Amino acid sequence: MRAYWRQYLAISPFYVLFAVFMLGPVLFSLFLAFHKWDGLGPMEFVGLQNFRFMVKDSLFWQSLTNTFAIWFLSTIPMLLLALVLAAMLNSSVRFGGFYRVAYFIPNVTSIVAIAIFFGSVFANQVGLVNVVLQWLHVGTVGWLTDSFAIKLVISALITWQWTGYNAIIYLAGMQAISSELYEAARIDGAGPVKCFLKITLPLLRPVILFTVIMSAIGGMQTFTEPQVLFGTVDATNPDTGGPGHAGLTTVLYLYREAFNFNQLGYGAAIAWALFLVILLFTVINWRLIAGSGRRDR
Repeated sequence: MRAYWRQYLAISPFYVLFAVFMLGPVLFSLFLAFHKWDGLGPMEFVGLQNFRFMVKDSLFWQSLTNTFAIWFLSTIPMLLLALVLAAMLNSSVRFGGFYRVAYFIPNVTSIVAIAIFFGSVFANQVGLVNVVLQWLHVGTVGWLTDSFAIKLVISALITWQWTGYNAIIYLAGMQAISSELYEAARIDGAGPVKCFLKITLPLLRPVILFTVIMSAIGGMQTFTEPQVLFGTVDATNPDTGGPGHAGLTTVLYLYREAFNFNQLGYGAAIAWALFLVILLFTVINWRLIAGSGRRDR
């Protein structure tokens, strides 16, 4: 190490910042999960009490169920739509560069601003969606009061934000596939659909695995959308995440317990439980997609 101290010194800022702002808080949160603390007074060691309470906490399980439901309603249509858009962009479409930029813009737009916009569009009384439904004589929907409709609104927001991002990733994967494979398939009489199913999808499997895993990790940490749409909990808003806690995600529940009710120890326990859920969910997705790829071969 003495011979390379200059090189170690050159890369040390990253590791110092990582240790102070990432590794340190992570380890402290694990320590905090076994304590009761309001952020100001002395800590009280409670062992596994926070985790025992969490297992019996019906609101925690509701938040976890809401998180999985929103992930399912947003991720499947988002990735399917991204795959279709990528296939269209990969063809000889005019103004392809313009469309790539246009599809990626939602990903770099302020999610807070977009959540406020979606809240106005799906407003129960004067929202644009209900106005159109009334014009079609279908009847209005309580988008921000109905339990299932709340999940649909949050899922639509997530889908709108991340579809273009995943489409660009799929497009990069498609362009890495050799054109000779498609030419050989066309000579053998394969059409566009068969080429897509037999060549594009199998060779795109590692990219699909990446997007599914990243979508699972991101979806399990949904916070900003319900937070902006329904606000924080207080005396005038007891239902965090909308009426009946229908939009209460696990991270929003963590935020409520830790920073609204000052139960920092319990919030840390929820954070570590969520970490284990995400880890398990990621492994399951990996096994399902990677395992199906091995069976195909």
